[in-house]
Amino acid sequence: MSRTAARLADGREIIYFDDAGARPRDVTDTRALPPRPPATETRYDPLLEDWVTVAAHRQDRTHLPPSDQCPLCPSREGHATEIPAADYDVVVLENRFPSFPAGDGRGRCEVVCFTSTHDASFKDLEPARVRTVLEAWVDRTRALSALAGVEQVFPFENRGQAIGVTLNHPHGQIYAYPFVTSRTRRMLAAAERHRHRTGRSLFADVIAAEQHAGVRVVSATERWIAFVPSAARWPVEIHAYPRRQVPDLCALDDDEREDFCEFYLDLLRRLDALYDSPLPYVAAWHQAPVNGARALSHLRLEILSVQSSPTKLKYLAGSESAMGAFVNDTAPEQIAARLRDVALVAAGSVTT
Repeated sequence: MSRTAARLADGREIIYFDDAGARPRDVTDTRALPPRPPATETRYDPLLEDWVTVAAHRQDRTHLPPSDQCPLCPSREGHATEIPAADYDVVVLENRFPSFPAGDGRGRCEVVCFTSTHDASFKDLEPARVRTVLEAWVDRTRALSALAGVEQVFPFENRGQAIGVTLNHPHGQIYAYPFVTSRTRRMLAAAERHRHRTGRSLFADVIAAEQHAGVRVVSATERWIAFVPSAARWPVEIHAYPRRQVPDLCALDDDEREDFCEFYLDLLRRLDALYDSPLPYVAAWHQAPVNGARALSHLRLEILSVQSSPTKLKYLAGSESAMGAFVNDTAPEQIAARLRDVALVAAGSVTT
């Protein structure tokens, strides 16, 4: 993999990650762009001891443009995009409409383009390209963790308009938070109490319990395991862990990174086969905070979907939205069984 960094016309950073090893031929942004957006405001909620970010400029971000106007496709004659090169493998760039503008100590937001092919999906990538994406996540986790004021790095993908996607091009994002999110703080507090009571890792015990029960395990390899958690909140929810406890993506060894590629593609193909249509989902990497609790943490990928049936979506109504008390209309054991049994698209997929 080769890495080429450049700057866009308004000063934002763009980085090309090429799995073929060839450097992009043209990385010059010829557009006349407006100034970068103003700083956001992060406000503290004393009732919930949590942070809320106000980013009013995001009301003006690009919303579901036609495919020939996609800002994440390569540039072509007569249409300059966010990607100046005529083609690319994987690209990471600072978000033009960020929740946390860079340079002000309030974090940073980046966009990760998985492929230059507009009508593809992550599950369509070759394993070698997944490895390039993974190496880009590792690179950015390391770089963003080193920025002043960053407390947690969160790579994720939103797929499908039902999830709220505003650009259909296959891409994800990375948030470098200027705080540790409340969900992470709650999980680590539970892990610390468990360690105090038992002397063991909470995450390792959860993995062991799911593997022993077996009924919710969806897929497993020598180095990774995926299961539907017993207390799943979403209609479709999978938690995927490396078997070895590591705090973040950077700590994965070469074998774990290589094994992940086919393992993850298999999970995504199972999800799309569940209702025989592209499943809207959020795929979210939970990593250790930058500055603490790293020995307690265990890297985890959560894949969540609001699709509760071929024709129905789950909406966060009164109990979920107002009280944070989830009611799940699907049984985790049944979803896990269906994900184990669905016909897979590609030959040679990972088996349970």
